[in-house]
Amino acid sequence: MLRTSLSPFTIKGHLMHKRIIYQNEDGGVSVLIPTDCGLTVEQIAAKDVPTGSPYKIVDAVDIPTDRTERNQWVVDVADLTDGVGS
Repeated sequence: MLRTSLSPFTIKGHLMHKRIIYQNEDGGVSVLIPTDCGLTVEQIAAKDVPTGSPYKIVDAVDIPTDRTERNQWVVDVADLTDGVGS
């Protein structure tokens, strides 16, 4: 289960250490990897997460590195408290 209480981290140049997670339409977990495009991680999340989907910004180290069972990852929607895709 992906769970975190970390707050968003917006210092430019540190985007590579953050991930944006949200529950996809299949009930699994989608993970966005932000790039340094001149936007904050919050702006990237609002822009790239599907409209109406809540998301959480987490440290990259909180994402499992073994992707073999990624289709079984789950996240509690109640934990996705950093914003909603626009």
